[in-house]
Amino acid sequence: MRAFITGLSGPTLTAAERQFVRDEDPWGLILFKRNVTTPDALRRLIAEFRDLVGRQAAVLIDQEGGRVQRLGPPHWPSYSSGAGYGALFDRDPASGLAAARLGGQLIANDLSQLGIDVDCAPVADVPAAGADPVIGDRAYGNEPAKVAVLARAFAEGLMAGGVLPVLKHLPGHGRATADSHQRLPVVTADRATLDTTDFAAFRPLCDLPLGMTAHVVFTAVDPVAPATTSANIVKDVIRDSIGFNGLLMSDDISMGALSGTLSERTEAAIAAGCDVVLHCNGAISEMLEVAAAAPVLQGDAARRADAALAVRKRPEPLDVTASREQFAKLMQGTEPRAGSA
Repeated sequence: MRAFITGLSGPTLTAAERQFVRDEDPWGLILFKRNVTTPDALRRLIAEFRDLVGRQAAVLIDQEGGRVQRLGPPHWPSYSSGAGYGALFDRDPASGLAAARLGGQLIANDLSQLGIDVDCAPVADVPAAGADPVIGDRAYGNEPAKVAVLARAFAEGLMAGGVLPVLKHLPGHGRATADSHQRLPVVTADRATLDTTDFAAFRPLCDLPLGMTAHVVFTAVDPVAPATTSANIVKDVIRDSIGFNGLLMSDDISMGALSGTLSERTEAAIAAGCDVVLHCNGAISEMLEVAAAAPVLQGDAARRADAALAVRKRPEPLDVTASREQFAKLMQGTEPRAGSA
C-alpha cells in the first residue's frame, strides 16, 4: 500500500486505471462530480476500486454543503453551507449546533449508502477581513470558538452516520489572500495573532481522525514553504501547538499554489510530515508520477492510518424522513446553496 490518495478520470475505471490501481495500490480514492452519474453506477465504481486493491480502502469525497458538494440533485439533496449553520447559531446556539450535527448525519447517510466512508469536512478555517473568498461562506463564522463548536457538531454527525470527517485546512486557510487552487497564498500575520485566531479554531478539534493541510505560507513560522511542505509548520504548529495526532493528508498536490514537479511535491510533502498525499485530477500521467514518488505506507504514518480507519463504525439508526423534516425546519431562512468549487 502506497502513501497517496488518487482520483479517477470518470464514472467508470478505464483499462489503464485498473492496471494502475492494481499495481500502485493507493491508500484511498477521492471522488468528484466527474465520477458521479447515478447512485448504482457510483456504488459499482467504488466496489470495483476496493476489489482491485483487495481491502476496504478509504473512499473520500468533498461534501461540505453549499458551494462544495459533489453529490446533489436529482439523486441527492442540497445542504447548507457552513455559514448557514453559523447564522442559525447566532440566533439560537442550541438550534445551530443541532442543525450542524443533523446535517452531518444526513450527509453521512447519503454517503454510507454508496460506500463512501470519508467526508472532507468540516472546514475549521476562520476568515479574516480582506481574505480571498475561496473559503467565504464555507466557514461557520469569524470567531474561533464558534467555528470550533459547529465544526465539532458536524463532525459528530458524520461519525454517527458511519463516515469519518477530515479536518481542514490545517493550520488555517481563512486569512489567505489568494485562492490556493490558482497561486500560493502568503500570510504575514504574527505568531501571536495566528495562535489566537487561525490556529485556535483547530485546537478543540485535534482529536479528529483525519486532517488536511493548507497550501498556505505562514511567514511567522516558515518564510518560504507552505504548510503542506513545511516540516516546521507540520511539527511546530499542526502536531505540537494544535495537538493534531491523526492521519495528515496534503491538500491536492496538483493545485497551482505548489511549485516543482509532481514528484518533487510528493516527496516534499512526505518529508515535511504528511502521512499521505492527495492527487485529485484523474490524469493518468500525473497519477503515475505521484505513485512513483509516494513511499510505501509504513511506520508512524501507517499506524495513524490504521487508527483513523479503526474509528469507522456502523451508522446509528436514523429515521431519514423525519430527520429531513426536522433539518428543513431548523434551517428555514438560512437559504442553503449548492454548487461546486
